[in-house]
Amino acid sequence: MFTGLIESIGIVRTVAPMMKGLRLSIDTALAGELLVGDSVSTNGVCLTVTEVTSERFDVEVSPETTRVTTLGKLAVGHVVNLERPVLADTRMGGHFVQGHVDAVGCVETIHSESEYHRVKVAFPDSLSRYLVQRGSIALDGVSLTIAELRASTFDVQIIPFTWEHTAFSKYSESDAVNLECDILGKYVMRAMEIKSPDSC
Repeated sequence: MFTGLIESIGIVRTVAPMMKGLRLSIDTALAGELLVGDSVSTNGVCLTVTEVTSERFDVEVSPETTRVTTLGKLAVGHVVNLERPVLADTRMGGHFVQGHVDAVGCVETIHSESEYHRVKVAFPDSLSRYLVQRGSIALDGVSLTIAELRASTFDVQIIPFTWEHTAFSKYSESDAVNLECDILGKYVMRAMEIKSPDSC
């Protein structure tokens, strides 16, 4: 479980095919605090550390994960958002993020608003039931608030600190992004779907 508050960014150093999946090697200042077997959110995807040094760590990406997320499009030099799992004795600063991507969205526009950036993201219809105005959304692992919601797009406004300390500053229009909806909303919708009309 993660919070969506990015701890560090990483730089992809190698991308190696592996049984229809991928093996990624990522340089980051966070590497010295990781152990083999640890979970780490990488652009919003929960992955397991398979090798680690003081400067970099390796993860393996399954064929299914490469299919349903943006990780299959990573290349050497790409910047990624990184976060370790939340501890039970720490504050919950963002929202509950599982690292299980619901869908891939597309950055439609990026506009500067004084010191802030407003990003419009297109999302598939399958996510419509889980999104609400002023609700939470994880965008490449970053916990953000939906500033404006439309039928097939939403806007988020990104503060300068987040823009500078995540991979957002590297984004361009038409970039693909991982989207994860609020898990609480998904459970509520699921409960409503399976509840019979005559149940208590």
